[in-house]
Amino acid sequence: MNVTVFGGAQPLPGQAPYEDARRLGRLLAEAGHTVLTGGYIGTMEAVSRGACEAGGHVIGVTCSQIEAWRKVRANAWVQEERHFETLRERLFELVDACDAAIALPGGVGTLVELAITWNELIIGALNPRPLILVGSGWQSILESFYTELGVYIREDHRQLLSLAEDVDAAVSTLAAIQIPK
Repeated sequence: MNVTVFGGAQPLPGQAPYEDARRLGRLLAEAGHTVLTGGYIGTMEAVSRGACEAGGHVIGVTCSQIEAWRKVRANAWVQEERHFETLRERLFELVDACDAAIALPGGVGTLVELAITWNELIIGALNPRPLILVGSGWQSILESFYTELGVYIREDHRQLLSLAEDVDAAVSTLAAIQIPK
């Protein structure tokens, strides 16, 4: 199964978010999954590293716009690079090419990735697939979102998301979900 992992670029090696992401990559690879990430630094690097070190296949989805803005290249653990010109193309490759998606904590970019994936599931533009959000931050955001704007979010749309306390729970949730063909 192809599993896209979304997450922020800020964490550094040795920091808890980086090491959690590295563990997630390892666990996904050990479960036999191919891992797709945004291919650069932070949690993208950590997931790639963990998966690669565990013998898994790592696909990095990169783009010229980010490379011009941030002056980065694909991280050393990317084994297959899918390079696009625009951020939009990159984003939709990450969303479309996966059988499941996991969102680690992150910033605005991660929020956009999560929102687009969720909305594509809602409108049926994507076949049903797991969308797992890791960490208490996502739970707090969703609780606030549902409280303040809940009238706009139907219960069946809420059911498209799974919440996981940590990366171990995310992998367990992924293993337990029946993925429609």
